[in-house]
Amino acid sequence: MLLCLPVATRAGEGILLILGDSLSAGYGMRVEQGWVALLAQRITAQGYPHRVVNASISGDTSHGGLARLGPLLAEARPQFTVVELGGNDGLRGVPLDELRRNLGEILTQVCAAGSDVLLLPMKLPPNYGPAYTQGFEQIYRDLAAEHGVLLGLFILEDIALKPDLMQSDGIHPAAEAQPIILDRIWPLIVSALSGETRVQSQ
Repeated sequence: MLLCLPVATRAGEGILLILGDSLSAGYGMRVEQGWVALLAQRITAQGYPHRVVNASISGDTSHGGLARLGPLLAEARPQFTVVELGGNDGLRGVPLDELRRNLGEILTQVCAAGSDVLLLPMKLPPNYGPAYTQGFEQIYRDLAAEHGVLLGLFILEDIALKPDLMQSDGIHPAAEAQPIILDRIWPLIVSALSGETRVQSQ
């Protein structure tokens, strides 16, 4: 088992990589309105010497993220990586073993590259059935513990059921929800960037 462990300072350190789907790509809004753009602004405003690289693609799956991960890690050499994937897998009914395998390999590669990780768990609507939805959510808890990475909160918690914070499709958060998403993620990010929380098993 490969755990994410503190690494020595190296050339290229200071990159914060976001590997996600439409929830991080700013789907349905101007790029500067998305939580990742707001994150970059806050990091700069608060004086952190880090640059945000948003490698999120709308519609991406765990398979797609894994397929393009190697070149991303080689180019960006991130100090910290946020993994926000799996929602599209769940909505498509991808077998849970496949999702677990893909996400596990993503975490293995990111950790091997010397990057700390924040894994953002996804949730599904209840109409997918209790067995699938519960198994889906358990994957994130299990992988965070197995790989020793930070496990965040579902970024649409307390947002998804509020129509005024969601786009008309009922799936994607509106621009008004983006600062809320950032505020939910920020404490874990700032702890990691400050070196206060380098590893955490859930």
